[in-house]
Amino acid sequence: MTTETKVVKSRKKAGGRTSGTPNKTTQQAREAIALFVDGNAHRLAEWLDKVADGIPDEDIKPNPAKAFELFQSVVEYHVPKLARTEITGADEGAIEMVIKWESAK
Repeated sequence: MTTETKVVKSRKKAGGRTSGTPNKTTQQAREAIALFVDGNAHRLAEWLDKVADGIPDEDIKPNPAKAFELFQSVVEYHVPKLARTEITGADEGAIEMVIKWESAK
């Protein structure tokens, strides 16, 4: 035998954050990260230069690709990524462009 269970919402949401309101803790964490990155930007440049150029005295080989990868990972937290969007025509088909030339009067 199977028993069907039906969930019924009997009342509206009460209390808590309203939809779209940012979480205070998340906002504080983002601000702290931004302050840290801003406050250490000059040091970050030095660290990235050391990775890119290498340190001969410490037998660290130059690795510009790794330096760029590290830079991207830091920037990712400071500048939001853009979402990809796809534009389609009617019924998700190709976009049709019509160009008309008018004669000069």
